[in-house]
Amino acid sequence: MDQKMYNLLLVEDDTSLGYLLSEYLKMKGMELLWVKNPKEVIPLLEERDFDLVILDVMMPELDGFTLGAEIHERYPEIPFLFLTAKSMKIDVLKGFSVGAVDYLKKPIDEEELVVRIETLLTRLGGPSTEEVTRSDLGGYQYDPQNQCLRFEGVEIPLTTRENELLSYLIRHRNRLCSHADILKRIWGRNDYFNRKSLNVFITRLRKLLENDPKVKIENVHGQGFILRVPE
Repeated sequence: MDQKMYNLLLVEDDTSLGYLLSEYLKMKGMELLWVKNPKEVIPLLEERDFDLVILDVMMPELDGFTLGAEIHERYPEIPFLFLTAKSMKIDVLKGFSVGAVDYLKKPIDEEELVVRIETLLTRLGGPSTEEVTRSDLGGYQYDPQNQCLRFEGVEIPLTTRENELLSYLIRHRNRLCSHADILKRIWGRNDYFNRKSLNVFITRLRKLLENDPKVKIENVHGQGFILRVPE
């Protein structure tokens, strides 16, 4: 991990697990604030900057999926991941559909959590978008550094994962991007759940780009995707 001191917000109502994870992540050189009450999260995000939010799913008063959806709507630039004992496929897909960038199942392997966080935060430092500068994308203007698209003067914010994926597709515009290459480059691992997550984010990007019918993300069955952009 580089020299930047990353700032994490852990939302976990289990006292034993929260203490274990907070101490372990601090030992690994990360700044971390641990809260047990999910209702404290939105006020904290209004007051402080966090590089990543780690959310438990099953919490009293406000579940993680609902909180994650609110974070995604109000602060789309802040990535979050889920820690949960809910391991059914429908739960995993729901987690990604509300905007999560990762989904780890309990019991948590602390070393795996650190690897996942470091991989994500390294990408947040810019390597996935550094080759792409502000550019035209059909009728859109794409600004990767500020994580947004603009169409006819209207700004469309992008989440961190949407920005990473769009940047990758733009670097390889009008060429086939294989599922495996996208997943290894952006998600860090090619597996079933990440492939499902990729499909969710492709759908979201298509929705964001639908104002210009000349800009399309084509699906090549069983192989990958092509971002079609007029030359």
